[in-house]
Amino acid sequence: MTIRKQMLVSEKTEKLKFTGKKITIIRYEKKYKALWDAFIANSKNGTFLFYRDYMEYHSDRYTDFSLMFFDNDRLIAVIPANIKDGTLFSHAGLTYGGIVSDQEMKVSLMITIFDSLKDFLKTQSINKLNYKVVPHIYHTLTAEEDLYALFLHNARLVRRDAASTIFMKERAPYCRGIKRFINQGKRIGLEIKKSDDFSAFMSIEEEILQQKYGVRPVHTADEIQLLAKRFPENIKLFGVYKDNNMISGAIIYETKNVAHVQYNASNIEGKKLGASFFLYDSLINGGYYGNKRYFDFGISTEKNGRYLNVGLTIFKERFGARTTTYDFYEMDI
Repeated sequence: MTIRKQMLVSEKTEKLKFTGKKITIIRYEKKYKALWDAFIANSKNGTFLFYRDYMEYHSDRYTDFSLMFFDNDRLIAVIPANIKDGTLFSHAGLTYGGIVSDQEMKVSLMITIFDSLKDFLKTQSINKLNYKVVPHIYHTLTAEEDLYALFLHNARLVRRDAASTIFMKERAPYCRGIKRFINQGKRIGLEIKKSDDFSAFMSIEEEILQQKYGVRPVHTADEIQLLAKRFPENIKLFGVYKDNNMISGAIIYETKNVAHVQYNASNIEGKKLGASFFLYDSLINGGYYGNKRYFDFGISTEKNGRYLNVGLTIFKERFGARTTTYDFYEMDI
């Protein structure tokens, strides 16, 4: 179905369609899945997290309110979003994700999109936008037009998480002491294997998070298994084995430019043997992710970014990682 035909179909349900300032906004429906996913695949700041098969694995927890922005017939942007208590979130169930735009997006057009979005949200009795920025490391082309539009609309920075990222082409050297663990791992016969045993790894992750913080992982073992089956090229588990037993591991979310550590955990034996050092060196310097633009260890902040886990940050920085921020804005409608 062409974009024009899809628009005409949606016109039959006027509550799903809004036109203002030359931008037409259509609320996402399942019939647009192919169009949505094709747009994400060719966007300048989209990743597999925005494909509908990823977003909808937890659809029972969120009321989807994703929007599509058209300039005449052309789909120029989308926003993965959900709605709750009069606030539009972009998207509360994702690590990041504001407006995803095509490669032709310019700042003047993004300003028009935000103007139209604000007008549209008023018609829906939505009084606030909670906006997650797509960090620059995920951009295929520079894509910060939304930051300027947020500024013009007096959006407030309400949360900033600090992640630790290695720019692979220009990286700081390892800190002293890491090579000792790497050499020890080789000497005692630790093995790195790509694994499908997500249940074994998640049991380690769940135990560690419960002991340290009294919380559970964002994903259950069944959920991460489901997502890994849907996206085998993007979600990968690497385990550290001693005598054929997994003692440590990491789940990597792989996108075009970034290898992102979604989860990392070691059991008691793995910690004692420094298995994480051995694992990360293999991922960074081995044959796995040396060709990526960035290796991202993920955030080390809690309490909406106000608390920095210094020990965790230092561990990541010992590999030469430096800070990338994951930002959250709030805008009144």
